[in-house]
Amino acid sequence: MSHFRSLFRKLLTKLYLFAINEDMAEQRFLGEFELMILLAILRLENVTYGVPLARELSDLRGRDVSLGSVYATLDRLELKGLVKSTLGESTPERGGRAKRFFTVTAAGVRSLHETRRVLSVLWKKLPPGKGEMA
Repeated sequence: MSHFRSLFRKLLTKLYLFAINEDMAEQRFLGEFELMILLAILRLENVTYGVPLARELSDLRGRDVSLGSVYATLDRLELKGLVKSTLGESTPERGGRAKRFFTVTAAGVRSLHETRRVLSVLWKKLPPGKGEMA
């Protein structure tokens, strides 16, 4: 019986992960940090890696951005097909490891424009005075 349970649990896990992946692919609008990451990649000439991205976002936001959150978001964006990554050359300075460079895909650019369009409409449809800073 425990063998059956183990197989069933593995099947449920795979189905759950498949459902999560499908939900991520269907999402049309970007979250705040995803939007910032995509825009920062484009700002950095559309080929960059995590450290310069984190530095750029920290400078623009005026507060530290963790490298872990940058890479987690990049992984999520890559799963969604909004960025793609390539490995650069390995370097002795990095202990023989290669840098992973990211570029925004055509789908990523479309998603940026769609998110901007929706946000612009939402801002324009606010009642007068509701979008003002206090």
